[in-house]
Amino acid sequence: MGQAIGALLPSAAAVALSPIPIVAVILMLSTPRAKTNGPAFAVAWMIGLAAVSSVVVFVIGAVNNTSSTADTILWGKVVLGLLLLVLALRRWRGRPKPGAPVEMPAWMSTVDGFTPVKAFGLGIVLSAANPKNLALTLAAASAIAQAGVPDGQEIVAIAVFVVLASLTVAGSVVFFLVAPAAAARPLDSLKEFMTANNSVIMMVILLIFGVKLLGEGMGLIS
Repeated sequence: MGQAIGALLPSAAAVALSPIPIVAVILMLSTPRAKTNGPAFAVAWMIGLAAVSSVVVFVIGAVNNTSSTADTILWGKVVLGLLLLVLALRRWRGRPKPGAPVEMPAWMSTVDGFTPVKAFGLGIVLSAANPKNLALTLAAASAIAQAGVPDGQEIVAIAVFVVLASLTVAGSVVFFLVAPAAAARPLDSLKEFMTANNSVIMMVILLIFGVKLLGEGMGLIS
């Protein structure tokens, strides 16, 4: 159990620090529908993370623990590591030049008109379909599956991953709902920081995890 949780901690921290979901939820918390859209986005975010990690753990667990299966998982880590390195390179090459305005996704300008359904859908997309977060979630899920713990402990490990990976998104929503006046300034500062440093933060995260997964896979392949 401890091994599984220990293995997922880096991935959970990386997902939690992903700038786009943080900026998205803070933008929603500054709209007239903040009290409905914010929680809808946060719940969907957690559901998406739970669904992806559960499916991966189930699929890996359902396959017989043979030598060929183990090799497949290790090669999967190599491929995933290479994917993260490619994404890190793209982030670095696409970073804004000094003094240039930071370009964020076009949909962020339409958040004011979001309904709770749209907020929920965006939460699912960013957690379960965004390539960068998806790759990090796959890494965490494979670590849980490879720990070889009983099913009940796998469920607990997945829950721990979802909670930790959602601390920034869900935490922002809870902070706003509990103390909206006090939350306004720090959340706005966090949004500005994440927006300004989006490319650099994601590049560093993707680079570190790309090298980690590539090293793990290549180091254990016989």
